[in-house]
Amino acid sequence: MNEEVKSTEAEVRQLIAEQRYPAVVAALESWADPEIADLLINLEKGQEMLVYRALPRQRAADVFSYLDPEAQDDFLKALTDADTRSLLANLSPDDRTALLQELPAQVTRRLMQLLGPEDLAESRQLLGYPEESVGRLMTPDYIRIRAEWTVGVALEHIRKYGRDSEIFNILYVTDGNGKLVDIVRMRRLIMAPLDRAIGDMLNYNCVSISAFEDREVAVEMIQRYDVSALPVVDSDGLIVGIVTVDDIMDVAEEETTEDIQKSVAMAPLETKYSMAAPLHLFRKRIVWLLVLIFVNLISAAVIASYEEYVRDFITLALFMPLVIAGGGNCGAQSSTLMVRAIATGDLELKDWFKATGKEVFVGLMLGAAMAVIAGLMSQLYGGNNEIAWVVGLSMTLIVFSANTFGALLPFILSRFRVDPATASTPLITSVMDVLGLIIYFGVAVLVLG
Repeated sequence: MNEEVKSTEAEVRQLIAEQRYPAVVAALESWADPEIADLLINLEKGQEMLVYRALPRQRAADVFSYLDPEAQDDFLKALTDADTRSLLANLSPDDRTALLQELPAQVTRRLMQLLGPEDLAESRQLLGYPEESVGRLMTPDYIRIRAEWTVGVALEHIRKYGRDSEIFNILYVTDGNGKLVDIVRMRRLIMAPLDRAIGDMLNYNCVSISAFEDREVAVEMIQRYDVSALPVVDSDGLIVGIVTVDDIMDVAEEETTEDIQKSVAMAPLETKYSMAAPLHLFRKRIVWLLVLIFVNLISAAVIASYEEYVRDFITLALFMPLVIAGGGNCGAQSSTLMVRAIATGDLELKDWFKATGKEVFVGLMLGAAMAVIAGLMSQLYGGNNEIAWVVGLSMTLIVFSANTFGALLPFILSRFRVDPATASTPLITSVMDVLGLIIYFGVAVLVLG
């Protein structure tokens, strides 16, 4: 919230306390919609609905789209059917779809009964696409013109039907069957002679995306082609809507948050952390933690099998954390690099050999460098030459193995259509604890006899 708005918040709250709601609406005219949404969430129970109902209908719908899903649900429970019908009619199609797909099925059915025939058909069409698809994200409000029209005819069409368009600077050109042909910028249309044919202004190189494509693909295309909107087509190439950059930014944020949560071995949250109940957080985190406990039990079993070596060469136990941690840290680095490169499209599944080969070479260099330091440290802290060799050789092999495993695992998961972000830091670390102990004691047996 900017400083100007902050300076008037106390005044607005005073007007609300005095129940002077027309004055409240007037004071909120200079506020942005997200700032009004924040104000409503922070008001006392009962006050938020009185302020919300006082807003003009279109402004109320715009503010509603910025509320969190939980807050939206609370507002819907408090609104009458007439208020809800007005709200749904004024929401943009993509915001209305986002609302309907977040609510429980019985609530969605009740809300859809309040929609007008045109909005109902539109919502059914958008909700008919698979979850996480571009079809759920798009809006059907765009400006479409025909290739055979002249500039004058196109401008008349825009004046008549372009009022509700999501974007105004891009026009989508279709043939007689509604198939997408190209796009034209409004700037070119305004500067062209009125009698010029639209078809003469086309270069036929626009990009589009299928309504059934995953929404992450839309994020990549928006970034790659540096466009503010993507036309969405069906299986026959007919344009059915557009996806705008503001919706894509929301998706990018959600996907990044999901990947970060997976990277620390937990199931992604379906809501913001501030809205999540402790029991919900427990369920999302406990499963992977229990799995990792059983993985770490294998480490305990490995140590137990070499109990005599640990007892006879007590110095080995001193350097176990040093060697094992080095492998886990290196594997986590390698895995994180691969997961991010795959997520951003920098690497594809076919690049696995090239990427793994690079990490093999890097792992050898890292292992050698860390082995020298680890070997010297083992001598400084009471180890003899044999112990130094054990620590140094183990460090080389463990770091090399960890780096290779961390690089390869995300590609293996991708091959089996599992999110590579599942190759999380705790998982890599736990697996390398087991493998590292096996390597460490194996080298100790060879060197110490």
